[in-house]
Amino acid sequence: MSIYAIADLHLSFETEKPMDIFGTNWTNHEEKIKQNWQEKVKEQDTVLLPGDFSWAMDLKEIKKDFEYLNNLPRKKNNAKRKS
Repeated sequence: MSIYAIADLHLSFETEKPMDIFGTNWTNHEEKIKQNWQEKVKEQDTVLLPGDFSWAMDLKEIKKDFEYLNNLPRKKNNAKRKS
């Protein structure tokens, strides 16, 4: 079993905030995340998602970003801050 962590995905399926403005290595970064995830994360693994999933500023803009994450295979765990 392995535990992976990935953060700062800054998805933008419903917002105009393309990541490739930061350089060509960011072109199609959503597809690169998906491909690497499918190649590396195995059935028994867990992926921690600490935050910064999306550029969205409200709930109606974040739906597709969360659907994308939900459709990635394997067990995922959101880090929750304790007060």
